Amino acid sequence: MLKVGIVGGTGYTGVELLRLLAQHPQAEVAVITSRSEEDVRVCDMFPNLRGHYDQLAFSVPDAATLGSCDVVFFATPHGVAHALAGELLAAGTRVIDLSADFRLKDAEEWARWYGQPHGAPDLLPEAVYGLPEVNREQIKTARLIAVPGCYPTATQLGFLPLLANGLIDPSRLIADCKSGVSGAGRGAKVGSLFCEAGESMMAYSVKGHRHLPEISQGLRQMAGKEVNLTFVPHLTPMIRGIHATLYANLLDTQVDLQALYEQHYAQEPFVDVMPAGSHPETRSVRGANVCRIAVHRPQGGDLVVVLSVIDNLVKGASGQAVQNMNILFGLDERMGLNQPGLLP
Repeated sequence: MLKVGIVGGTGYTGVELLRLLAQHPQAEVAVITSRSEEDVRVCDMFPNLRGHYDQLAFSVPDAATLGSCDVVFFATPHGVAHALAGELLAAGTRVIDLSADFRLKDAEEWARWYGQPHGAPDLLPEAVYGLPEVNREQIKTARLIAVPGCYPTATQLGFLPLLANGLIDPSRLIADCKSGVSGAGRGAKVGSLFCEAGESMMAYSVKGHRHLPEISQGLRQMAGKEVNLTFVPHLTPMIRGIHATLYANLLDTQVDLQALYEQHYAQEPFVDVMPAGSHPETRSVRGANVCRIAVHRPQGGDLVVVLSVIDNLVKGASGQAVQNMNILFGLDERMGLNQPGLLP
């Protein structure tokens, strides 16, 4: 049984980790931290977890206590994992970080996008980017895993078969993405209020979103060359979900795109390539650790359109974190993650 610690368990990714791990047969949450909620029982803050964590209470982060765990998840704002990750690694604890702290390999680039110096640049070379469909072998032996963001997961999985096979022009990529409001976190923000976000839709961060360098870094790895990506995120009036509509120009119009995607993802337990002509819905992946993909060629031209949907809190965050844990400790990759999506 794996002894699990969670740092920062009061946000949406934290409670999603708790929900998923409550059903995991080989993991037990022993420590969960929150400076602001010390001694509050988990089940009192999150009544949906009553009967699962009735004795577990939040505590102040302590390196010694966390260091006794086999693995520690960081479900924290950016900058927090920098301070503790090194101590935990020195204690022999594996670290799986859901924040952006170790996703970018360039410390200076991270500082430009996140507005503060990187707090642990010495750890960046060994941090493994936790996208299993790309880095599964590296994840198996990692000490420190950076879980991809939600927009980056949907976008990279959508483009992967095309870039890996050199089938599209990497200088003209477009990702038109929509997110539910839970992507903004649990903290009170005017833009996330129901009266502000309901019955409305808006683009934001068109000049540059923090996920842009992360997506571009991953796409460069897939393509083996520089890429030029236009990434436009939108806020939509739903709680969960990412819908990525991806556009690229084909270099080979003879390729069978449906067969390409089906073959590429045939052995991937959490990527579902839908039948030709499909239009995946975000509601079909709500609560599930799966990316659903459909590929189209409008009017049979040289433009390819890929539709990619995930639950931003599951495959886009906590579910993917548990998937990484399973790979890291040699467990069945699907363990604790076989839940179907919730309908309606």
